[in-house]
Amino acid sequence: MRYLLPVLLLVALLAMLMLRGYVHSEILADHRVRPPASSDQVPEKILQGGPVIDARGTKAPTALSVPDRRLVLTFDDGPDPAWTPKVLDKLKQHNAHAVFFVTGTMASRHPELVERMVHEGHEVGLHTFNHPDLSFQSTARIDWELSQNQLAIAGAAGIRTSLFRPPYSSFSDALDNESWPVTQYIGSRGYITAFNNTDSEDWKRPGVEAIIERATPKGTKGSIVLMHDSGGDRSQTVAALDRFLPQMKERGYKFTNLTEALGVASAHTQVTGPELWKGKAFVAAVAVSENTTEVLVVGLAAIGVLVFVRFGLMLVLSFAHARKVRRPGFGWGPPITRPVSVLVPAYNERECIANTVNSLMASEHPIEVIVIDDGSSDGTADIVQALRLPNVRVVRQPNSGKPAALNNGIRHARYDIVVMMDGDTVFEPSTVGELVQPFADMRVGAVAGNAKVGNRDSLIGAWQHIEYVMGFNLDRRMYDVMGCMPTIPGAVGAFRRQALERVGGMSEDTLAEDTDITMAIHRDGWRVVYAENARAWTEAPESVQQLWSQRYRWSYGTMQAIWKHRGALVERGPSGRFGRVGLPMVSLFMIVFPLLAPLIDVFLLYGLVFGPTGKTIAAWLGVLAIQAVCAAYAFRLDRERMTHLITLPLQQLLYRQLMYVVLLQSWITALTGGRLRWQKLRRTGVVEAPGGIPGQRQRGDDRRPVA
Repeated sequence: MRYLLPVLLLVALLAMLMLRGYVHSEILADHRVRPPASSDQVPEKILQGGPVIDARGTKAPTALSVPDRRLVLTFDDGPDPAWTPKVLDKLKQHNAHAVFFVTGTMASRHPELVERMVHEGHEVGLHTFNHPDLSFQSTARIDWELSQNQLAIAGAAGIRTSLFRPPYSSFSDALDNESWPVTQYIGSRGYITAFNNTDSEDWKRPGVEAIIERATPKGTKGSIVLMHDSGGDRSQTVAALDRFLPQMKERGYKFTNLTEALGVASAHTQVTGPELWKGKAFVAAVAVSENTTEVLVVGLAAIGVLVFVRFGLMLVLSFAHARKVRRPGFGWGPPITRPVSVLVPAYNERECIANTVNSLMASEHPIEVIVIDDGSSDGTADIVQALRLPNVRVVRQPNSGKPAALNNGIRHARYDIVVMMDGDTVFEPSTVGELVQPFADMRVGAVAGNAKVGNRDSLIGAWQHIEYVMGFNLDRRMYDVMGCMPTIPGAVGAFRRQALERVGGMSEDTLAEDTDITMAIHRDGWRVVYAENARAWTEAPESVQQLWSQRYRWSYGTMQAIWKHRGALVERGPSGRFGRVGLPMVSLFMIVFPLLAPLIDVFLLYGLVFGPTGKTIAAWLGVLAIQAVCAAYAFRLDRERMTHLITLPLQQLLYRQLMYVVLLQSWITALTGGRLRWQKLRRTGVVEAPGGIPGQRQRGDDRRPVA
């Protein structure tokens, strides 16, 4: 289910976007308009006849005219949600009927207006689905335009119609050698083609007086009047109707439907059975697509706001944090010089454990090291014991998981400050000393260190390096200032033993025990701060599969921790302060924002294929530029070389998509009640001591490729 649902969601999203593009004439649209051509092949009786062409059946085409004192008002290109209701209101007010030549795109998006037209006695005609110039189209495309137009009308009002008006049409005497064959073919498909012989030219918006003058036929002649209820501002058309309708009635004119004026059967035929349900299903699918797209657009706007808010907060607050801790004379209080306990939980870490422990032996701060072997089967504990290092103890236990190993280590620790690190991490000589100095402030219960990617020499490692520096450490500066640090990294963190004991130690309730314990310490009233100079070098996953496993666990564990501590939202005191500031921040920036962020890429892809390509690229480059500025600032704060930022655009296109899918799977796992177990990542031991310098790749390293 965790794999099937993301695929189904992706397919559904793509289908909805394609359908939206189709009904908004962004897909399959053809906006070419053919210039006038010769008319020598058009019968003279057609050119000199009336505006209605009946080319049905085997008989010769005939041109029909509207009788005297009959006016057939026709409205093209609708229905429009803003102007069509106003036109219908005026027609109803003056007891007049009209013919609406609707496009399939508009009818499928606003079916209630087509239904109202039919209900109030007006006739509906086809105006194609996408409004192309049919003289450019094949017969197959013409059939498609007609059938899709009929499908939309059937779904909206439960009818078929035999009336048709070609897009970009004018008077029947404007037929030429290119448009006449189309009219003949339309007739062979059973349609009457209705042109006009009085053009109000309301689309030019010439003013109410001009529209009335141009829509008024000479003498008592009957006429088909062309107007529009869509395609722009139709306020002048609506105002003209309010005067035109009563004026023409006073002159003895009657406003009728076209078939009524011609004295023939209604153009409407009731639709039943499969054809009706196909139409209703299509209209319903369009409604779902439209509503979903509107929600997505709102989500995209929210993302834009979140992007600017988050980056703005990161830049401003991280600057404030750096300025605070780097100013001359800054200190947490009297220097911490007393020994501390360093806990190293380890499970099958034979490749890394020697580097980890040796790096601790170079520490400038007095420490004891406790390696908790959690039932390793690869001799991890034996390797540590064989080193015979002073102040290093090995505690063995059956395999019970990382939280249990850490709690066991806490019980064996001698000192009141406990440093925790992973078995694949190495510390610099100054790391422990920098990490424990904030405990001079008795309000501090935990300290987050600066975790860095040691194996950044591969592409996937470089991407994680950018993520660690920008997404983690810059965030921690921001959260430090706001007083709501969500996570002490498992690779490098320190805790006041009293704080750990008050919250019950490391919990096994979630897969993100580091996030869980950090939130618990916040709720207990302790400060949690960030020590930028407490650097630790950790081995990041080197394959997509391992990265997926790690981030899947992180995302799911973070959701578990948020859910576990949700009660803080309504509590008072320190817990309530964290609940009403920290939890929303973490939920917004670590769960909701990453989940919605793929919309940027979805609309980027859609815009590149169907939309304004130039504007789409400019918008995406703008977002990338903002990210690049933040990343460059983060690298400058961490004194990192900028060369790795060359891969930032590629990271946004590839790496970020993987993180989206991981988060989506985590959501699905949580919503479907699934459970996720710990997964051991494959280590290589390439991050080495001394001094926290990343180890170089050795010959014979059995490392899997990036992908």
